[in-house]
Amino acid sequence: MADTKYYELYRRSSLGGALTDTLDTLITERRIEPQLAMKILSNFDKAVAEVLAEKVKQRLTFKGHLDTYRFCDEVWTFIIKDINFKLDNTNSIHADKVKIVSCNTKRPGEV
Repeated sequence: MADTKYYELYRRSSLGGALTDTLDTLITERRIEPQLAMKILSNFDKAVAEVLAEKVKQRLTFKGHLDTYRFCDEVWTFIIKDINFKLDNTNSIHADKVKIVSCNTKRPGEV
């Protein structure tokens, strides 16, 4: 069975950034090889995608003003200003500006 490729979006999250920084430190200190770090990051990409797909059940609604949007390589990017989020009928949370990146569960060319 061929390895499925996962998007690398979550590497820019707080958790992904911390993992990347830690791996960079370990490589610099010659405690791991760069190939191992890449394997770890690939496993991270897969684990985050699977957990979000299988475990997250809550609904989030939001309302705001669409400032910018783009569709490139099967990935949507939206910049929304003056946005309010509501999670399963709880209190709303306001943000001045948010970037939302949305992509298919399958990468281009996958069956």
